Amino acid sequence: MEDLIPGLTDDVARECLARVPFNAFPTLFSVCRRWRQELRDPRFHRLRKSNGHAQAVVVLVQSVPDFARYTGPQTLPYRLVIFEPATGVWSSLPPCPGLPHGLPLFCRLAAAGTELVIIGGWKPPEGATTDEVHVYDFVSGQWRRGSPLPSPLRSYFACAATHDSDEGCRTVYIAGGHDERKNALRSALAYDVAGDSWKPLPDMARERIECHGVTLRGKFLVLGWLGAEAFDAAAGSWGPVEEAAGEEFYYSKTYVAREDGRLYRCLGREVMVQLEGGVWAKVAELPGEMRRARYAVAWEGKLMVMGLGHDYGFLANILDMKATTTRTTMAAATWKKVEVPPGYGGSVLGACCSVI
Repeated sequence: MEDLIPGLTDDVARECLARVPFNAFPTLFSVCRRWRQELRDPRFHRLRKSNGHAQAVVVLVQSVPDFARYTGPQTLPYRLVIFEPATGVWSSLPPCPGLPHGLPLFCRLAAAGTELVIIGGWKPPEGATTDEVHVYDFVSGQWRRGSPLPSPLRSYFACAATHDSDEGCRTVYIAGGHDERKNALRSALAYDVAGDSWKPLPDMARERIECHGVTLRGKFLVLGWLGAEAFDAAAGSWGPVEEAAGEEFYYSKTYVAREDGRLYRCLGREVMVQLEGGVWAKVAELPGEMRRARYAVAWEGKLMVMGLGHDYGFLANILDMKATTTRTTMAAATWKKVEVPPGYGGSVLGACCSVI
């Protein structure tokens, strides 16, 4: 077998490759077969994370700035934008060849390992509900078409992804929403990203529309106005979210799970964490310039909150969690304002975070 880098042992060569920034992966991928194999190997990405070379990437479904003068959301083309917290750099991902008019309105976005999955939405310019699935691969820098979403066509559904770093398994779950006749749905599905296949899941206990998906401690949580349910993949069944009994998740898009196995939320002007027994503890107040939180994403020790300022412009701040969590309290979290350059202040319709 050919060496990864001639003249170096594979262990040393692997350490060199692991230090390359994620945005150079497409270049590495095009060099040779061995490098392509290495970049596809889950062990390579575990090495990047264990050595501290993996980079957090925040991904937004954001409107194209040249169309800011338009008034209705149906007229706005949307694209994928990435923000690199470590460097403060903003950029746009290559447009999807299969979507010449931009991303579907109200599509769902999920990060599964080194790939981004776009599902459904209202496809421009007609605005018809679509079953299309599009996958962007950070490793190759290319888009591919995924297997279409099984019927019925749906909108406003919950969506979230899980990633087993040991096996490289990547699954995107969807549930609820409503069909084209506005009938609320109980059905749920799982998409195997690597295998490009869908399989049905058991129905939820009740219909849920305009819901939000979160993966927490290996379970897929569906949060909505009428409470929450959780799908346990190991058991293959749905169950109630005990800590959320009776709770209505009006602002469910600001609920996010972090790697510490806890659920965070922005409710009103408070950022809170759910501790043992379902107790919610205040972590911080929203920054004074932020009028309302709209989306939140999380990665190692950080929580990025995006929302609207008092002039309704786009704002983003990162909360640095430096405190020790106890059962009833969490303190000493500090905010850092994110500088948003011109061209990246458009309306946001989806957000996720990947560590690559």
